[in-house]
Amino acid sequence: MGAVLIAMPKSEDSLRIEGLVQGYGLMLDTKICGTGAEILRIANDRDFGVVICTKRLRDMSYSELGEYLPETFGMIVMTKDASVETFTDRMVKLILPMKSSELASTIDMLLSGYMRQRKKKRKAPRVKSEAEKQTIDQAKLLLMERNGMSEPEAFRYIQKISMDTGRRAVETAEMILISYDT
Repeated sequence: MGAVLIAMPKSEDSLRIEGLVQGYGLMLDTKICGTGAEILRIANDRDFGVVICTKRLRDMSYSELGEYLPETFGMIVMTKDASVETFTDRMVKLILPMKSSELASTIDMLLSGYMRQRKKKRKAPRVKSEAEKQTIDQAKLLLMERNGMSEPEAFRYIQKISMDTGRRAVETAEMILISYDT
């Protein structure tokens, strides 16, 4: 789930920003944080999100925080200082004063990028490790020797059993190896 972590020097500013985020109907887990360390702790427990902060937090600067944030987190630095540098593509600077719609659209822009990345990762086929390939090959050899199957037949058998049971092919291969071992 996406998270918006807010760290402002004044708690009333943090509450105002939290209200803006919720007021725009962004279905996000919002947390108000007091320090950069707290932001990092929460960010490491979330899938993706955005940090909204000023250039200086109680325990670190925005640039230090940006170095340690997970790659699935963006950062919005709110400042009156136009010379503040954003040194990564995950970091956006909003010059104060600004419109609340600007903040909402920036949050939406950053989060939609992370959601697209997550979808791509889920759609990408999982790559088997060398150990998993060896386990499947051992199970195929065992089926070929004991049941007189060809290599394609043994592989299709492992595939069918794994699909029928809802297990991964390597788990099915391990079960075959264990069952023939006894």
